Amino acid sequence: MQPKITGYRQLNEAEAALMNEIKARGVELGELVQKLRGTEGLDQRWVSIGATDLQTGLMALTRGVAQPTTF
Repeated sequence: MQPKITGYRQLNEAEAALMNEIKARGVELGELVQKLRGTEGLDQRWVSIGATDLQTGLMALTRGVAQPTTF
């Protein structure tokens, strides 16, 4: 059995697979953001807003699967 993380329940195999898929998509999106940040002529303010919103969305998806019991 894996160690218990305070505020989190133990995930089953399907939930762990979903978490890993979310994390993999996060890596892909992070690479896209880096590409956009390196492209001249783009409005970097909006690129930054998009990056923050993507991070927020990924966090929400992760919390939706993990269902933490703490703030």
